Amino acid sequence: MAAPAPALYSKFARVWIPDAVEVWRSAELTKDYSPGDAALQLQLEDGSELEYKLNPKDNTLPPLRNPDILVGENDLTALSYLHEPAVLHNLRVRFIDSKLIYTYCGIILVAINPYESLPIYGEDIISAYSGQNMGDMDPHIFAVAEEAYKQMARDERNQSIIVSGESGAGKTVSAKYAMRYFATVSGSSTEASVEERILASSPIMEAIGNAKTTRNDNSSRFGKYIEIGFDRKYHIIGANMRTYLLEKSRVVFQASEERNYHIFYQLCASTHLPEFKALQLGSTDEFHYTNQGTSPIIDEVDDAQEMQTTRRAFSLLGIHEIQQLDLFRILAAILHLGNVEVTGRGSGNCSVSTENCHLTVFCELMMVSCESMAHWLCHKKLKTATETLNKPLAKTEAVDGRDALAKHIYARLFTWIVSQINKALRSSSVQHSFIGVLDIYGFETFEINSFEQFCINYANEKLQQQFNLHVFKLEQEEYMKEQIPWTLIDFYDNQPCINLIEAKMGVLDLLDEECMMPKGSDGSWAQKLYNTHLKKSAHFDKPRMSNKAFIIHHFADRVEYQCEGFLEKNKDTVNEEQINVLKSSKFAFLLELFQDEENAPGPTGTAASGRTKMPRVGQSLREHKKSVGLQFRNSLNLLMDTLNATTPHYVRCIKPNDHKSPFMMDPSRAAQQLRACGVLETVRISAAGFPSRWTYQEFFIRYRVLMKQKDVLSDKKLTCQNVLEQLIQDSDKYKFGKTKIFFRAGQVAYLEKLRADKLRAACVQIQKTIRCWLSRKKYLRLRRATITIQRYVRGQQARTLCKSLRRTKAAVVIQKYQRMCAARRLYQRKRAATVLLQRLLRGHTARLRYRQLRYEQKVVVVQRWVRSWLARLRYRRTLQALVYLQCCARRMLARRELKKLKIEARSVEHYKKLNVGMENKIMQLQRKVDDQHKENRELLERLIVVESSSVSELEKLHSQLEALQGVEEDARHLGDQVSTLEEELGLTREELERNRKMVEELNEKNNLLKSEKDDLNSLIKEQGQEITDKLQKAHQELIEHLQTDLNEERTRYQNLLTEHLKLEELHADLISEREAAAHMSKPGHVRTDSAYSSNESQYTHCSEFTGSEVSLQGQEEELQGAVDVALLLKLQRRVAELEQEKLNLQSEWDSREEQLQQDHAKELEECQRTLIAERDYEAQKRQELESDNKRLKKDLNDLRVSLSLGKGSGRVSPGAPAYNVLLEQLSSITEELEVRKEEVLLLRTQLVNLEAFKYKEAASEGDSGDTSRSPTLDLHELNEDGELYMVYEGLKETNRLLESQLQTERQDHAEELQALRAQLQALREERDQQQELLTNTLKLPQDGRVHTALQHEISRLTRHNVDLMEQMDKQDKTIRKLKKQLKMYMKKVEESDQIQIDQPILDNKASEALSSVSIIRKERHCQGMLECRKEDESKLLRALITDLKPRGVAVSLIPGLPAYILFMCLRHADYTNNDQRVCTLLNSSINSIKNVLKKKGDDFETASFWLANTCRLLHCLKQYSGEEAFTKHNTPQQNEQCLLNFDLAEYRQVLSDLIIQIYQQLIKCMESILQPMIVAGMLEQETIPVVLGLKPTGLRKRTSSFPEESSYTLDSILKQLESFHSTLLQHGNDPDLVKQVVKQQFYFICAVTLNSLLLRKDMCSWSKGLQIRYNVSQLEEWLMDKGIQVGGVREMLEPLIQATKLLQVNKKTEEDAKAIATMCTALTATQIVKILNLYTPVNEFEERVSVSCMKSVQALLKDRQESPQLLMDSKTVFPITFPFNPSHVALENIQIPASLNINFLTRL
Repeated sequence: MAAPAPALYSKFARVWIPDAVEVWRSAELTKDYSPGDAALQLQLEDGSELEYKLNPKDNTLPPLRNPDILVGENDLTALSYLHEPAVLHNLRVRFIDSKLIYTYCGIILVAINPYESLPIYGEDIISAYSGQNMGDMDPHIFAVAEEAYKQMARDERNQSIIVSGESGAGKTVSAKYAMRYFATVSGSSTEASVEERILASSPIMEAIGNAKTTRNDNSSRFGKYIEIGFDRKYHIIGANMRTYLLEKSRVVFQASEERNYHIFYQLCASTHLPEFKALQLGSTDEFHYTNQGTSPIIDEVDDAQEMQTTRRAFSLLGIHEIQQLDLFRILAAILHLGNVEVTGRGSGNCSVSTENCHLTVFCELMMVSCESMAHWLCHKKLKTATETLNKPLAKTEAVDGRDALAKHIYARLFTWIVSQINKALRSSSVQHSFIGVLDIYGFETFEINSFEQFCINYANEKLQQQFNLHVFKLEQEEYMKEQIPWTLIDFYDNQPCINLIEAKMGVLDLLDEECMMPKGSDGSWAQKLYNTHLKKSAHFDKPRMSNKAFIIHHFADRVEYQCEGFLEKNKDTVNEEQINVLKSSKFAFLLELFQDEENAPGPTGTAASGRTKMPRVGQSLREHKKSVGLQFRNSLNLLMDTLNATTPHYVRCIKPNDHKSPFMMDPSRAAQQLRACGVLETVRISAAGFPSRWTYQEFFIRYRVLMKQKDVLSDKKLTCQNVLEQLIQDSDKYKFGKTKIFFRAGQVAYLEKLRADKLRAACVQIQKTIRCWLSRKKYLRLRRATITIQRYVRGQQARTLCKSLRRTKAAVVIQKYQRMCAARRLYQRKRAATVLLQRLLRGHTARLRYRQLRYEQKVVVVQRWVRSWLARLRYRRTLQALVYLQCCARRMLARRELKKLKIEARSVEHYKKLNVGMENKIMQLQRKVDDQHKENRELLERLIVVESSSVSELEKLHSQLEALQGVEEDARHLGDQVSTLEEELGLTREELERNRKMVEELNEKNNLLKSEKDDLNSLIKEQGQEITDKLQKAHQELIEHLQTDLNEERTRYQNLLTEHLKLEELHADLISEREAAAHMSKPGHVRTDSAYSSNESQYTHCSEFTGSEVSLQGQEEELQGAVDVALLLKLQRRVAELEQEKLNLQSEWDSREEQLQQDHAKELEECQRTLIAERDYEAQKRQELESDNKRLKKDLNDLRVSLSLGKGSGRVSPGAPAYNVLLEQLSSITEELEVRKEEVLLLRTQLVNLEAFKYKEAASEGDSGDTSRSPTLDLHELNEDGELYMVYEGLKETNRLLESQLQTERQDHAEELQALRAQLQALREERDQQQELLTNTLKLPQDGRVHTALQHEISRLTRHNVDLMEQMDKQDKTIRKLKKQLKMYMKKVEESDQIQIDQPILDNKASEALSSVSIIRKERHCQGMLECRKEDESKLLRALITDLKPRGVAVSLIPGLPAYILFMCLRHADYTNNDQRVCTLLNSSINSIKNVLKKKGDDFETASFWLANTCRLLHCLKQYSGEEAFTKHNTPQQNEQCLLNFDLAEYRQVLSDLIIQIYQQLIKCMESILQPMIVAGMLEQETIPVVLGLKPTGLRKRTSSFPEESSYTLDSILKQLESFHSTLLQHGNDPDLVKQVVKQQFYFICAVTLNSLLLRKDMCSWSKGLQIRYNVSQLEEWLMDKGIQVGGVREMLEPLIQATKLLQVNKKTEEDAKAIATMCTALTATQIVKILNLYTPVNEFEERVSVSCMKSVQALLKDRQESPQLLMDSKTVFPITFPFNPSHVALENIQIPASLNINFLTRL
């Protein structure tokens, strides 16, 4: 690579300097470099300063660093500066920052082992890479595999993928994924999956050939080359595997922390299985061959489970269980052989005891003699010319011999397994081409390198030579294609190193020669090497301190090899007698292993000396055997011949670190591997020429900013040439090709620098102008603000002055009034004081005067009262004395009078005087006495009352007195307690205050409790509302879940239907292939078997074709290998299953028919018994009917008589007897007539059943010849026409019906009563439970009660809701059941009506033979029908389906015309009650449609046309089925045209399946049309031209890639969508169906676009997000124009819309991360992180996503419950639903055009 110009080493330029730890470190120049400077002034990234000394000899400058915009490229050769630090830095950025493990380096795919499982290998990723060009998608192993597959298909040239790398780099995994890609994309040409067997070989080879090493837990210890064969259709038909250099030494020795091959540990982990008990195995620690590494366990690996996987793989590859057990038996014997102990010391004294348990087990397992094996383990046979000697071995020699035997047995077993795998993968078909996958070890160098490392490095030398030549050839082809002047590029040629190893007298030749020497040794061989090559070959050297080692300078590094062990490993000898002992075994499997060894061909060619040696008689097998080195050289040459005959593709696996840490890179280890695998050599070759290559369009768009307007011409190529001549003066720095511009290394960086400078200058100009505008705008804003401020300030000052003046004046006024107030206040104060003094003095004087007057007054009053008291006292005394004197005088005078009276009383006269008038007076007195007595009584009563009242009053007074005394006493006591009470009162007041405060606190608490109560009530309400909402939400979620389940069930059903159709198509293809093969094998006319009739179904055809496995095997022999054996075996199994299923169904059908016949016979016998038992009842009923008839006749005669009388008398009055009789008879007759009508209806219904019964009875009797209607009763015995018998039978049936209904009602009543009892019991239990809950709740605290009550209420509501849902389900079931019954009853009623209508017509025809009257059938039975004869059905189907052109029909006729015509023919077949015609017509139509779709399935119009017609036919079957759910949309005329005789519900299901098939075929056709348009139109098209241009990919696409197809644009997609939509509408598809198709289209567009975006780093930029969003908006506008933006169609684009928003939003801070997590709900967390990792700035002004923002986004998204799948499943097809859509087209009005050529149809 030419050194960069010194002018580029200016200030701020960044360079790479060597570093001991990081290999290369980045630094920035702090000073411009001038030629001649001895050092560079640098600043490291950590801020430290450094002076970098230049080499004074060549003054070499450090390599320049690429601009950040070029960092992270998909292709390393797209970097402007191509050198080791740039490559290493680009890989580190992609691997660590962007989590991208794949990177291109020209034709090489560099794969870095992430040591972590990544979601980038699923079926969706395979589908995304399938069919894509290699440069269109991000680097991936699938892209390499797709490139190989496409080149094989296009160039018809075999391909090979070479996967190399050191142990632990991921070679095996990469090869496995490549094979998985081929298996998935190509598919198998046979039904037996060959790709499954190819993938099944991986676990077997890993088990027997992989082991744990210090560098890798699953390291391949052998190389393998797998050729995957393809046929002419490029389907996988088989494979073949070749292995190289198995590390046999690992069987007997493992280093520390390593393991033996996995199979041994899997075997020991499965010893618990019964089939392994006989192997007598145990733990791996018990065996010498498995415990040397002391690391028997691998993390996260279950050896027992891996053993199950291995055994399943063996079975899949055809290795039987017995062979597997034999294989495991040999492996166990090897483990036991390693534990055989050899005893003895010195030379020739070793021995092995025959009683050694492990030796015994080994011999038992191998079925050999224990004594012989023990003997030959310690001895060897020497042959001389005259005799044969047995020589004892030393202990070390015996141990080495034992280990050699173990290695040899394992090698033979390994070879046998590989051969069995190849047999299983081999195909009988002719291989057209193949793709080889080479998984081979990379360059290895250790502290001690031996023979294995020598062979590995030799193989890598050969591969590197082939790689260099291929890269050189591709570069030359590219230059010649673009017509660039070719300059010879110097590249490293390692042919001298290869000659050193493999040429004559080379290392391998000398090694073989030394092995042939009797006394050859490693030391003598080393001396030969020194003598031959030392100082003669530049690639050979000798270490200074050793005479048994040599050094070879390989292309990657110089390696020192130790000669010790080379000869022994090259010979690979084993004791022949030990082999003979094994060959004498009775173990057949062991003999098979060594039989292959005996049959191996002898050496071909010459020896090293060129002389052919003739073998002697008895020469051992060891002497015939080729050396390991020679075998490896031959196989390697064969491999190189194979690779040279193919187009190679290279995958280089890199191990990032030795600690197996995920996404961590050790720079030194990575740089070492990059050198070893040839990546840096590729970079060097590319950098020596023109590594940067841009198309003229890309260059023009990118560097348009460097062009002036006058430089832009119409010819962009000429424009680019002119501009480059101006920008780069040295014409050698670039070359112009036919389609590309080629730049030397560093020129793109220089152009980017010019572009950045131009953009920076433009930015500065723009910033200057904008800043000037902003500054002027700011100045004007400040000026306006200043003027405004000044205006307001000046105004404020004027107002302040005015205010000051006003305040001064106001102060004077205030002072005046204040002083006046102060003087006034002083005066008033003095006046008030004076008045107060006067008032007080005058008051005091007045009070003194008042006291004097009051005192004098009181003295006078006292004197007055004293004087009056003395006067009254004297008066009382005087009065008492006078009274006493008067009493004494009166007493004396009274006594004197008394004496006089006594004297007078004694005289008679006196008495006479006294008695005069005495009587009257007595009477008066008597009256007075009576009155007095009466008054006395009244008074006495009053007195008593008064006394009682006085007594009570007295008692009250006494009580009051006592109370007063008590009160007085209490008062005396209380008087003593006053002080105490006052103290208590104080305490009480304090306590009262405390109580008041407490009351206030209690009130506050009460208020709080009230508020809490209110809050709780509101909370309860809210919780109740929440519970209601939750229940509603749960109900809604349940509905959504059920809807989702329904959709999933629909999807599964439709997928199963698709698989079924695929199997049918495959079956038909196989039948056609078989017929073609049979026709080819037997020329001439072949008679067609009757089983191949065209009327037979495909199932019948299949069953006839594949009768049994035996017949298939015979046919297989006849086909002579034309069909694959695995296919036939699988078909045999499938046919056997189908035959068994058919037999089961047939047996089930026969059993059901027998059961039905038995039930019919039982019913017949029961009916006969019933007829015999009820014969008497029939006679009695007949008599009753006759009597009723007579009575009616009598009533009729009476009526006639009364009428005749009425005629004779003229007009009959209403009250006349005749009139009354007439009314009575009329009413009775009317009632009787109604009763008879009801009976007739019932009897006619039963009559139909009776007729059916007669026919059944006649059929059961057969040829008995009995023609009577009843076995016991002839109808003619009753009357002539048997009407009475029929009536009687109807009544009898009615009675039975009524009895059954009564019994049913009784049973229902009993069940209802039982249910009510159960409900009552449940209510009682619920009541008891509620009481118990209430009791428990009351025991809880207040807080717990509410919570418990809520829980109980929620539980109760939940139970109630569940009960209601169950009841609702039961009611729904009942409704459906009743609807079905109603339909059945309606059909019966219609049938009875038909009988009632037809019967009178027939009677009238028989009775009335009028020639002038013609009976015409009603129109409702004939309109809208087409009659098609049976022989014309094939012509009808050919005209309507097979030969019909959808385009002409859709344009000129009504939509769905073929469906209407077929249905009208179907109606006629239904009308004629011809079930065979109905089935034939429907089956033939369905098969014809399928055949048309099979032939023209790729035509969208055909699929759309038949989708519309099939849906219309299905809707017609529903619309005219007579079911109420469908007929309610019909017109009366359409309801009259419903089907009469047949229920075609099953055929509706068949048509539904056919619609699903057509819909899926339509979607598939649509996707195939849209697939090539989407990426080009949605992603790659520049809908909005960007001024700054897009960042070029820089990837040099393969010259062998497909040429770019015609470019599609967004308009192409819109036009295609418009075409789809108009075609669907033109053909008459249902609107809902059209909406579903559009929804599927938009989902497919979104999925393909988003998947491509997720796999293309160059598309994840801000400008590209803007482009995609604009394209999506165009799709949304198209939806709005069509009026179908609702219904979930627009939501299909939501993931793509959110992806574009994610590309455009800020991605720096944590707030941005939250916004991203909130915004991107339609994207998964994996997709969001992937887009953020892929985000690439297009210009230097953009920034990458910060690490902190990325971590924040991942933290916010980690709780999402989503699928870890990266890509959307573009193959997802939403389940189709086709709601009922009735037609308003009248069948009778449909006109059939003559162009259809169906004139043979007759319209009825």
